[in-house]
Amino acid sequence: MIPQFKNQFEKLGFDELSPIQSAVYEPLKNGDSVLGLAPTGSGKTLGFVVPVLERLAPGQGIQAVIIAPSQELAMQLTHVTRSFATLVGMQVTSITGGANVKRQLEQLKKHPEIVIGTPGRILNLIEDRKLKTHDVQTVIVDEADDLLEGETFDAVRTILQNVPSEVQMGFFSATETPILEELQKWFGTPVTRVDVRNIDHTQGEVRHGMLEVSNLKKAGMLGKLTSVKQFKALVFFNHVGALQQTKSWLMHHHVPVATLSANQRQTERQKALTDFRLGRVKLLLSTDVAARGLDIAKLPAVVNFDLPDSAISYTHRVGRTGRMGEPGQVVNFGDDHDLRDLKRMLKDTNYDLVSVYYQDHQLSTKRPVQQSFDADQTDAPEAKVAGEVRTDPTAMQPASRKPRVKASLPQPMKKKKGHNKHSKRKGMRHKREEQAD
Repeated sequence: MIPQFKNQFEKLGFDELSPIQSAVYEPLKNGDSVLGLAPTGSGKTLGFVVPVLERLAPGQGIQAVIIAPSQELAMQLTHVTRSFATLVGMQVTSITGGANVKRQLEQLKKHPEIVIGTPGRILNLIEDRKLKTHDVQTVIVDEADDLLEGETFDAVRTILQNVPSEVQMGFFSATETPILEELQKWFGTPVTRVDVRNIDHTQGEVRHGMLEVSNLKKAGMLGKLTSVKQFKALVFFNHVGALQQTKSWLMHHHVPVATLSANQRQTERQKALTDFRLGRVKLLLSTDVAARGLDIAKLPAVVNFDLPDSAISYTHRVGRTGRMGEPGQVVNFGDDHDLRDLKRMLKDTNYDLVSVYYQDHQLSTKRPVQQSFDADQTDAPEAKVAGEVRTDPTAMQPASRKPRVKASLPQPMKKKKGHNKHSKRKGMRHKREEQAD
């Protein structure tokens, strides 16, 4: 590694290369095509950025293209790559959907060495002949398991068909899908497989909790969690409708939140991320658009407001916390059936899911105990715990205890028959009549 990059690593606080960074450095620097598999938050970005930059030459046009699945990840990759590229006199340009095309075209006219973007926008500019690819040496596909499926798979293949045939390719992911075993078949180039998932221990301790709560009470529970000390969470939803409804409820109850979804403009999404990173809001509500590669430093927690539909999706969501040695907490909302299905879905993974409870402004694995006293049996109080009734043995007292004396209440006076207001008046009337006779 060149001295400039070594110094930059030290400034970032890294004492040594992570397993994925060390494993792919030589193959990528030598021009080999690589499939890199490593856990979330293990430093994959710098794993491919550093060796790729060392292969490029300043002033020689666009030589590397990095493809990302979302605007947020593309901007994040641009920031990281630029911090190293400027050290060796190279430029980085970001081109993403939803951003100003004219501004991006102006940046391309400055002949950057590295272009980072989303597949749709990159392909559009290639087809419009605004993005020149004849000098491209390297194409990196980040979050490859996601990009190599559906429409984006076709877009990535078309991009690679528009670059020189001898191009170096890099595919990086935290999870493996069948397509990653057939890369040579689809792209016509031998790909060296590098898998460090079993030896990488860079992730901090992450606790995975299941909090039983009904659908109608999820928003309220989310609001309560903000009272937990130093709580700050990225909250995942399966649908934008539920996200917006929850946002409205929280704001009505004066809980400041930010949102991140595909139907927002890029400036709105960037502001939401900035507010969340700076601690202006404690909750960032998001769809899976933020589950891929997004790096939020020292994020304390992830909440699955809606449970994901696959183990792969779960892995990417929860990978936003516990990054680079930091501790983390995952809270999964659902009723007993939902949580049972979640455990079944993750049975082949290493995640240890335990029940958690909210009480007294904190999360705990201990089930809350509530004392309930029977009015007719005050000598033997019963504690209701987890649906069963247990008698407290310490409440049973010996027979020598003084008997309780029942307080006597004053007895109401009995009324005599015929002695009411009407009978008295009747008697007085008869007396006057006798005197008159």
